[in-house]
Amino acid sequence: MPHPSLDKKLLLIGASRGLGFALAEEYLRRGWHVVATERDRATSKLRTLLPVSVDRLEIETVDIVYPQQVDALRARLASRRFDLLFVNTGVKNDDGETIADVSTDEFIRVMVTNALSPMRVVEALHDLVPPSGTIGIMSSGQGSISNNENGQFEVYRGSKAALNMFMRSFAARHAGDPRTLLLMAPGWVRTDMGGPQARLSIEESIPNLANTMDAQAGKAGLQYLDYLGRKVPW
Repeated sequence: MPHPSLDKKLLLIGASRGLGFALAEEYLRRGWHVVATERDRATSKLRTLLPVSVDRLEIETVDIVYPQQVDALRARLASRRFDLLFVNTGVKNDDGETIADVSTDEFIRVMVTNALSPMRVVEALHDLVPPSGTIGIMSSGQGSISNNENGQFEVYRGSKAALNMFMRSFAARHAGDPRTLLLMAPGWVRTDMGGPQARLSIEESIPNLANTMDAQAGKAGLQYLDYLGRKVPW
């Protein structure tokens, strides 16, 4: 069922496919106006939504690994304001690699994409979100240090734990900021990245994740939550 949007606006970074694409679809279904970004038009599914978006979808191109592209996006959107800024990005290395095995170049690729680049986006774009708005990032339950009891996927885990720490630092530097800050764990979802063995379908994760974010709107401060609104231990 469509939700009343009151002409709400979402800036969604990283929506070419997978969970980001599903979020764009979900918020369009809810009546929001969505500005969604793709990294590469050739591999993006976003344009398939244009015919059914009733002019509520705008598509921008940015690769957030390159700060100059983020700055250019910021300049293009300077006069705009968004109720929700959500950054969705993530890569992983080979599942079997440990810290003992991973190459320096691969470690840097994962860390830059999963931890540094999303926070650069938040730093560059957060002033497009008014005091009543929300800033969210797609984290992962695997970023929880407390919950790491099997040691698997450790490079990916480390990148998401680093992301969580950087977002906590952002929140600490903006103490007293009335905006809602969210680190979201979508669950293990069947996507190209999550793989066919994952526990959840996109349909089980993303509408619930959006419900959780919408329910937190107006609550100041940082929370680390899963798609059902449950607190994830740091």
